[in-house]
Parts: sequence; C-alpha cells; structure tokens
Amino acid sequence: MEFSEVIKQRYACKKFDGRPVETEQLNAILEAGRLAPTAKNLQEQRIYVVQSEEGLGKIDEATPCRYGASTVMVVAFDKENVFTYPGDQRDSGVEDATIVATHLMLAAKDVGVDSCWINFFDPDVMAEKLGLPEKEEVLMLLDLGYAAEGTEPLPTHSQRKELSETVSYL
Repeated sequence: MEFSEVIKQRYACKKFDGRPVETEQLNAILEAGRLAPTAKNLQEQRIYVVQSEEGLGKIDEATPCRYGASTVMVVAFDKENVFTYPGDQRDSGVEDATIVATHLMLAAKDVGVDSCWINFFDPDVMAEKLGLPEKEEVLMLLDLGYAAEGTEPLPTHSQRKELSETVSYL
C-alpha cells in the first residue's frame, strides 16, 4: 500500500473481532518499530507483545479500552537509557517511544491489521500488573487485530483543519 494511503486509511478501531494476528504480520509490525529513529540511536524502547489470556486479563484490569483486540503491544522505554536535552528539562524517552509506536501503528495498517492507540490507563498500574522493571515507563498500548463487521472510523475521522490553521512560516 502506498504510504499516503496508509495514513489516510488508518483509523482508531474500537471493536475487534478477536481473530489472532498472524505471526508474519506481527513480525513485520515489530520490525517497523525496530527501525524507528531514536535520539542518539539509544533505542530505549521496550515492546511487550501480549496475547495470552492471562496477560490480556491484566490489561483489562487496568483499562476498559482493549475493545476485544487479540494482541496488545505495550510500548515502554528505559528511563535510564535516554538522552537529556540541553537545559536538562526534557529527555528523549517519551518522544522516542512515540516515534516507535507510530511506526508500529502505521506498519499495522500497511499489513492489513487494524489498531487503536490507547493511553487511557495509569502507567504505573499497568507496569505493576504486567511486572515490568521499575526503570521502564509505559507510554501507550497498541490494540491490534481485525475490525469486527460493521466497524468504521468515527464520523469525524476525515475532518481536518486547513494547513493555514495549524502551520505558520516564520
């Protein structure tokens, strides 16, 4: 699929049919995340693939937003392996994990897998439930699977502001 079509067609799927994601597709999605750029190429992202009933149950305990997805990727980053920017007020952790997550999400669409970016959860609770290392911070969850019959993008999905409303040239 052409990249312009991937970004036009991708939407937040809010109802999955429960079918498992095939290994080949899952590996292609994970590879796209691996190739994502990170500050100083630190690659501080950590991706946890949750597919077991037990793991999905733990996710369901922490958020109501799994929507029946058969696979959930938990995107986190190692807080001890980030680049600190000049001024010491920000580091690369959140932005690098966000770039990785975006690659995962767009790659999913490219291989025919629907997704939903989830951030409606307490990151500390999620990390505790999943038993993640204390040095890692959970950024987001990515529900993966196949849209249930009749599932469509929200009516506002295609509404976008004009560039003149969001872009300024200085």
